[in-house]
Amino acid sequence: MCGITGWVSFDRDLSAEAATLDAMTETMACRGPDDRGVWTEGPAGLGHRRLAIIDLPGGRQPMTAATPHGTVALVYSGEAYNFTELRGELAARGHRFTTDSDTEVVLRGYLEWGDAVAERLNGMYAFAVWDGRTDRLLLIRDRMGIKPLYYHPTADGVLFGSEPKAILANPLARRRVGLDGLRELFTMVKTPGHAVWEGMREVEPGTVVTVDRTGVRHRVYWELRTRPHADDRDTTIATVRSLLDDIVRRQLVADVPRCTLLSGGLDSSAMTALAARQLAAHGERVRSFAVDFAGQADNFVADDLRATPDTPFVHDVARDAGTDHQDIVLDAEALADPGVREKVIRARDLPAGLGDMDASLYLLFRAIRERSTVALSGESADEVFGGYQQFFDEEARRADTFPWLVRLGRHFGDDADVLRPELVKALDLESYVADSYRSAVAGVQRLDGESDFEFRMRRISHLHLTRFVRILLDRKDRASMAVGLEVRVPFCDHRLVEYVYNAPWELKSFDGREKSLLREATADLIPRSVYDRVKSPYPSTQDPKYAVALRNQAKDLLARPDHPVFDLVDPERLRQVAHRDTPVSGQAARRGLERALDLAMWLDLYVPEVSLG
Repeated sequence: MCGITGWVSFDRDLSAEAATLDAMTETMACRGPDDRGVWTEGPAGLGHRRLAIIDLPGGRQPMTAATPHGTVALVYSGEAYNFTELRGELAARGHRFTTDSDTEVVLRGYLEWGDAVAERLNGMYAFAVWDGRTDRLLLIRDRMGIKPLYYHPTADGVLFGSEPKAILANPLARRRVGLDGLRELFTMVKTPGHAVWEGMREVEPGTVVTVDRTGVRHRVYWELRTRPHADDRDTTIATVRSLLDDIVRRQLVADVPRCTLLSGGLDSSAMTALAARQLAAHGERVRSFAVDFAGQADNFVADDLRATPDTPFVHDVARDAGTDHQDIVLDAEALADPGVREKVIRARDLPAGLGDMDASLYLLFRAIRERSTVALSGESADEVFGGYQQFFDEEARRADTFPWLVRLGRHFGDDADVLRPELVKALDLESYVADSYRSAVAGVQRLDGESDFEFRMRRISHLHLTRFVRILLDRKDRASMAVGLEVRVPFCDHRLVEYVYNAPWELKSFDGREKSLLREATADLIPRSVYDRVKSPYPSTQDPKYAVALRNQAKDLLARPDHPVFDLVDPERLRQVAHRDTPVSGQAARRGLERALDLAMWLDLYVPEVSLG
């Protein structure tokens, strides 16, 4: 895992721009604390920060290959889990390797197959290739969008980076956000290609972006497609298990300490148990980590989202699987710390507004990084197997909008509650969401003879796998890479995604419950308590002291009426929330406070030009 960045300027020699390229590269230092490198040749400059995972002494980047017609240079972030097989195939075709890294396999793969190398990779990756033979840049991103990659066209080329901050470090990029950027920020729709910052774009998952003197072109090499599913229930369950065994085996490969993220839910428990069994066969014991909150046992109150606390189930799994387990216990003071909020916003480059859930994820990853460099996560199983409550909520199923927005609105209210009324009117978020939804469902393919109900569930699955999952993957990537931790997501293996997506809903929920296929495929591995547990989302603190801290910070902000945040936030609405006598212990009541404080911090840190016209 690494951070990549670069600049192509066809009208100049970038060897004279070393200071700017260095500045762009250093913004990625948190993603790659182990090494750095910058390379320039004529109109191209590439920068790299390395987090060494495989072949620690080798694999330095940028990596180059000399050819009779020009240099080919690569900067690469991620992991190719099938690099061993590809290396053997390339060696048989006459390629010679000087390192044991997957980076060199990708470079040699490009020399052999061109941009079609992407179609041969199994993994999570974002990489850039400067091909000096043709004077063109290629930006390539993995199928599911696990690793981020952004670009910003310029008058004579392009800027790119793993994160917006790398691009924003170049004077050619303006720190400007307009109404469309705010619309994307205040909704959970994840418009493909949208980057919030004006002039900037996100390389879409499964896509190759090519930049040369004629402009920018896109080629989609993978997309989620509808296919018939002929397997019966037993065969489907067995296939899921076989895929999971292979996926976890591949993703355990690393030359650094590994661990798993364990929440006590079905997804992370199954993944942890699989990892534990596979490592035990080699005489190893898997480490596992879970997040918990001080006083959570005393403060926990069941609600429609979370019926049970995580910790008892976490300990059941750790005991059954024999993991070397540690709970990371966080208190309200740490979760509300403005310094942590600053770290989270710098990691995201945006004010995400998820409050303690973002803070706790960052703090969890920071604690884990002291003990491990690679972590396996259960992220994305809910999107793949149908685990969220909205899959079973009839109102959400039938709504002419993104189904998660129905659930979120019911539990957390309107995200625009604290915004200025005139801004709310200008944003017209309702129309933005409606347009985005129509675009999102337009391309979902229907099987011949598929019932209306099955097609409705296919559309819901498609929305989660092409929109919602990308929100969570981006959150996971930024929080983990902010502390130099590589988090792998086995459930995002494209083979598993394709197979389960095309299984009909009656198979995915054959016992009337969420994630039926995953539960049965791993039933021999997990404790009965986890097998029977109802889905519970990522935990949130219920400690009243957290809410008190937010209120006090909001009151301090209100004492600065000239702060630019009040161009966006209505001070009277914020004052009502900050001084409300009713308890503010749940996420719904805290959301306005968290949103306002995040916006204020973002404006202080990035000083963006926010255009409301």
